[in-house]
Amino acid sequence: MGDRDTEFAEFLDSRAAVMRRTAYLLCGGDWHRAEDLVQTTLAKIYVVWSRLRRDEAIDAYARKVMVRAAIDESRRAFRRREAVTDAVPDVPGRAPGTDEAMDVRDALRRLPPGQRAVVVLRYWEDLSVAETAQALGKSEGTVKSQAAKGLAALRDMLSVEVAL
Repeated sequence: MGDRDTEFAEFLDSRAAVMRRTAYLLCGGDWHRAEDLVQTTLAKIYVVWSRLRRDEAIDAYARKVMVRAAIDESRRAFRRREAVTDAVPDVPGRAPGTDEAMDVRDALRRLPPGQRAVVVLRYWEDLSVAETAQALGKSEGTVKSQAAKGLAALRDMLSVEVAL
């Protein structure tokens, strides 16, 4: 394996689990989509790996690529279509045996992709407003407003479920 491949493999070994968890949240709790998102992100990073400077924040670059890929993927028409199944579930919207209360993953899934990305980066990845803005290519004001809107929407969704 070449030096480039060795360095990339080391990066992958050290960051794969974190990338999967972040992708899981960005994809609204869908592990299959999260795996696809991580693979897409890694492929894009590998293409430019030799041009990345080692002193550069590679994690920040990887996050930026992942968030942009997640937002691009969510805009595709095939993701907005309904899923076709062979049988109609007894309880609409819930898999058999699942808890009836909405959890945070369900609420995150319902947020628009941009708000979801801000909430995940700010509160899961624990990035500052400036770091989140840089990762998303947005202004700090946009990040603040999207974070506030996203948290308010999550609070509303989760409090409605608790009240019921």
